[in-house]
Amino acid sequence: MEIRFDRHFRYIDILRSVTPAILMMIVTSIYSIIDGYFVSNFVGKTAFAAINLVAPVAMIIGSVGFMMGTGGGALIAKTLGRKKEEDANRIFSMLLQLILTLGIPLSLLFGLFAKHICQTLGAEGDLLLDSIVYTRLISISLPAFMLQIAFQSFYMVAGRPLLGTIMSIVCGITNVLFDLLFVVHLQMGIEGAGIATIIAELIGGFFPIYYFSKQREHSNLKIVRTNWVWRYIAKTCINGSSEYVGNIAFSIVCICYNIQLIKFLGENGIAAYGIIMYVGFIFAAIIEGYNIAITPIIGYQYGAGNQRELHNLFKKSITIMVAFGILLTVSSEISSRPLASIFVGYDSALTDLATHAFRIYMLNFIICGVNLFVSTLFTGLNNGGVSAFIAIARSIVFETGAVFILPVLFGADGIWFAVNVAEVLSACVAFYFIKKYRKRYGY
Repeated sequence: MEIRFDRHFRYIDILRSVTPAILMMIVTSIYSIIDGYFVSNFVGKTAFAAINLVAPVAMIIGSVGFMMGTGGGALIAKTLGRKKEEDANRIFSMLLQLILTLGIPLSLLFGLFAKHICQTLGAEGDLLLDSIVYTRLISISLPAFMLQIAFQSFYMVAGRPLLGTIMSIVCGITNVLFDLLFVVHLQMGIEGAGIATIIAELIGGFFPIYYFSKQREHSNLKIVRTNWVWRYIAKTCINGSSEYVGNIAFSIVCICYNIQLIKFLGENGIAAYGIIMYVGFIFAAIIEGYNIAITPIIGYQYGAGNQRELHNLFKKSITIMVAFGILLTVSSEISSRPLASIFVGYDSALTDLATHAFRIYMLNFIICGVNLFVSTLFTGLNNGGVSAFIAIARSIVFETGAVFILPVLFGADGIWFAVNVAEVLSACVAFYFIKKYRKRYGY
């Protein structure tokens, strides 16, 4: 399946264009969830809590790849829109080199300071031991994980979104098969889950390098010899700063949730939040997949100076996000208990807690999609400053503040309501910037 950016997009064209990216993100989310399922049901809730405690920190590091992918993808798409294919390939190749250059030392530091990181997060006893083991294992494949995240955007820019879906399926099946082998049959515990994740991430990160290093007729991108151009690096980082900040903010918020949950609900609170995050990943994957796919299309139209099509994409995307939001919220309310039972059905008290928390937390999807799209819109328009401001306000300011303030007023339920308050405040910020910049960009 190839994607042409230089055309008018009807609703059906948009949905066809974004579907592979959405499927790619859903599959990626599912195999992360399956990892948690095996650990929870075959190792125990302490190991399950350990994975959820460490995962946000790993995502903070991995988000460098997301910044390079989204920020660089928008820049490359804009360059392609201006018919500068050679420059686009050089930027693409340079960014892959940069990800590896940053990823290797970061992974070493993550592994070396595993104990200090886990202690800082509040882990003690068996939870600390499991957290350290898992941290040291997943640090091995962090550079590949960063590449894997970046390629989620690059597949779309290359006009090969279906390849991204196929690679996600391959990595997912790989992870599941090795979970079955190491965790279930060989009973290797949390170590087995970590090794399965390493193998899947190595495939997802390094196979695309081989693919794009070959000459491909139907790809917009290929790896070429290049030199580092600092203005492109700076533009990529600024442009992708919102996605980077957004992912870091999400990880920081997760850490803050864990701190508050240990205080108010103990280990069960972390396990319940882990279930919410796993299921939330699938729902968020639909929105994130859409945004990954639409960003280069917006960037291309902006580079081509086509304001009429920018307006068309903006109007239709807002409508689609509202529809997604309603659908996801209704689905989450209906499926809360069955989904909680999949992970912790062996513990009725924990199932009740997770179901209750799930129904409160998932209300945020009513407006979450619109807020995330507005941030993505400005990334596609190569205005990383505004995009980053929206992301920072949404997560670091509003949600982090709410997760500490609301429990003082409403107890443990205040923790679950924090995200909903944050999304309402974020919608106000997003509306302000939409109105402010409408004349400049013509959307």
